[in-house]
Amino acid sequence: MAQAAYDEETEARTEGKKLDWRKRMSDHIAYALMVYTALQIFVTVDAMQSPGTSIAPYIALAILVALVIPACKTYESCWMKMSDEQAADPSYEPRYRKSVIGLWVVAIGLPFLLAGLFKALYALN
Repeated sequence: MAQAAYDEETEARTEGKKLDWRKRMSDHIAYALMVYTALQIFVTVDAMQSPGTSIAPYIALAILVALVIPACKTYESCWMKMSDEQAADPSYEPRYRKSVIGLWVVAIGLPFLLAGLFKALYALN
């Protein structure tokens, strides 16, 4: 994933497109939010299905998805505060790559972590 992002940045520079870390981070956040939501729904709902389940876990699931949106907005705002000069500065690449990797680790890992938590809670009952 990180190598693909790096290749995309290199290609953008060689094709004469203006580099904009803000736009690229915004795109990653949008895609990561969609992936997180889909995984959260399919993985966690599967983990929550057991005999005698109430509606409470589903409400908790909706709250967890809703809480991620402001968190992503906050994460994105750090990048949106950049000036046009900073957004086009190639020296921000290491910071960008680190942020993208962290974003995707959370977007993919959190639903599985929560599913494991739900399974562990159901195993205790």
